[in-house]
Amino acid sequence: MTIIDVELTTGPTGHDADTTTAQHPLGSLTSAEIVRIRDTVTAASDFTSTTRFAYVGLEEPHKAEVLAWQAGDAELPDRRARVMLLDMATGRSTDNVVSITTGEFLSTVELDGSHGQLPVLVEEFDAVGEIVSADERWLAALATRGIDPATIIYVPLSAGYYEFPEEEGRRILRVLAFRQDYPEDHPWAHPVDGLSAYVDVAARTVTRLVDAAVMAIPVEGGNFDDPAVQGEPLTSLKPIVISQPDGPSFTVDGEWVEWANWKFQVGFDPREGLVLRQLSFNDRGEQRPVIYRASINEMLVPYGDPSPTRFWQNYFDTGEYLFGRFTNSLALGCDCVGEIRYFDAVLADETGNPVTIENGICMHEEDFGTLWKHQDMFTGSNEVRRSRRLVISFFTTVGNYDYGFYWYLYLDGTIECEAKLTGILFPSSYPEADYPYASEVAPGVGAPFHQHLFSARLDMTVDGISNAVEEVDAVRVPIGPGNEHGNAFTNKRTRLISESMSGRTADGSVARSWHVVNTEKTNRLGKPTGYVLYPQESPTLLADAASSIARRAEFARTHLQVTQYEPTERYAAGDFVHQNPGGDGVAAYTAGDRSLDGEDVVLWHTFGPTHFPRPEDWPVMPVDYAKFTLKPVGFFDRNPALNVPAPQPGGHTADAHGTAAAHGAHGSAGAACSCGH
Repeated sequence: MTIIDVELTTGPTGHDADTTTAQHPLGSLTSAEIVRIRDTVTAASDFTSTTRFAYVGLEEPHKAEVLAWQAGDAELPDRRARVMLLDMATGRSTDNVVSITTGEFLSTVELDGSHGQLPVLVEEFDAVGEIVSADERWLAALATRGIDPATIIYVPLSAGYYEFPEEEGRRILRVLAFRQDYPEDHPWAHPVDGLSAYVDVAARTVTRLVDAAVMAIPVEGGNFDDPAVQGEPLTSLKPIVISQPDGPSFTVDGEWVEWANWKFQVGFDPREGLVLRQLSFNDRGEQRPVIYRASINEMLVPYGDPSPTRFWQNYFDTGEYLFGRFTNSLALGCDCVGEIRYFDAVLADETGNPVTIENGICMHEEDFGTLWKHQDMFTGSNEVRRSRRLVISFFTTVGNYDYGFYWYLYLDGTIECEAKLTGILFPSSYPEADYPYASEVAPGVGAPFHQHLFSARLDMTVDGISNAVEEVDAVRVPIGPGNEHGNAFTNKRTRLISESMSGRTADGSVARSWHVVNTEKTNRLGKPTGYVLYPQESPTLLADAASSIARRAEFARTHLQVTQYEPTERYAAGDFVHQNPGGDGVAAYTAGDRSLDGEDVVLWHTFGPTHFPRPEDWPVMPVDYAKFTLKPVGFFDRNPALNVPAPQPGGHTADAHGTAAAHGAHGSAGAACSCGH
């Protein structure tokens, strides 16, 4: 991953050449390494001119190997890559591990499709329009609707799994169509509903045509970028200028970042996008680990429209599409504001060549209001400290939706992950009568009800790898002896001792949270050190438990699963999600009922909104939010942010000596202000 500095007033100043091999065993793949991987793979005897690289990513060493190397007790682990290959002509699919160090194949597994297919390729998307437009049945269906085929935009979509006999062992995409009235017209506003095609992309044939109904195509455009649609510009907004005259507070060495008391590694993967590794907190000189690896490992978007042409709309944007590939190149002043450090994202394209997404990851500081404050009535003490957070983020566009994922680190040891959802709703034609499975967002334009269910994989190391998880609920205490007035309430702790107890659901009525505690270390009060996961209560998967999507997305049926660490268990829905019949992922990982008490544990946390679209979400959706929070609970002996310098009158922060730390500060040195927002 290449790193560049950007000044607030000048924008990007250039990029460093990415030519060196990363030395850290968890370092992101470099361009030079991808070239070496490509050369190794293309030299193999079974590589053909129609073979494509479906995925190239770091094959991470076992955690124990990495920790032993960092402790000086082991050699540097071998740099390895996982390479998934698809022959476009035959459908032959292989999952390979290649040594970057030696240039050798270490393993090869050929997939038969019974546990899913390799991710969908962009080249397959590009081929679908030509395949469908050559099908006579399709052309006849368009003619019945009076549609010129030249105006059709094809949207290829993942197929799911529905036990259709003709699809067994074949790579299938399902296709919906939209009309585009002129080159600048956004076709999403004109769905050709009631019609869909199922395509075998390897055989280049339409296996099934579904022509369920002739529905009116909405006429009104959805061109949100047209000034006539936008209306008169809002001119009353004045500029907000964010400036750090002395530069940012973080330091960067390669992919390693230090900010305040935090230290961590920024990584990138073409499947998961942004990955944070080895987050630790410097507690008065001791670098204490909190999380070994954190990522959004899966994202499911299940739709609730059961119509004949839409019942299959359930997308795994991470596992089926590899949403990291579609990472946006971010722009200063638009996507990121302030004193920015950008990281370029490097990945392999489908021919195995390295591609750089400039400014793929953004990092900056943000003021975050009051950190702590008290004005004491007895001593006259009046102290306030301002909070700030470090933001590490990326945006990816998967078809119609745009997703931003923001990781926040706070001065008091808090960690948050927030998903930001925007873009364009996936529309349908809305019938004249009220339809119970969609909203009408514009005349004749429907927006089917759907969910966005993200899975965060949190490989925990709270003060080390001996961890356990406790579910903590608030409990009312009935009136009785010791609680004569009925005011008492307490909490109940349930330790999840094995994986059979996994599969927990958030419950706001009892303020349910999950504590990850160290079973070997205690704080000065004799209690286990820990971190607590606070979920944002929202529905889990709403599809029927017997449905195909529920079998394929077991992780989305609860808010939390916990597993014992195993390096091959990477993804909540399994390794091969496309056309997977179900039963893989966390459902398989927890089947062994391994111990979770005093073990190296991994949390799989499902979060995200259920979306009943509004007219205000059209033609482009204002950002919606979903998040979860991790906070220290007994991890520190006291408030870890006591030593944050006091702010100065005029809105500036003092340094550790109480002097103004920003140019132009007003007031005397060390004179703390009492305002905070």
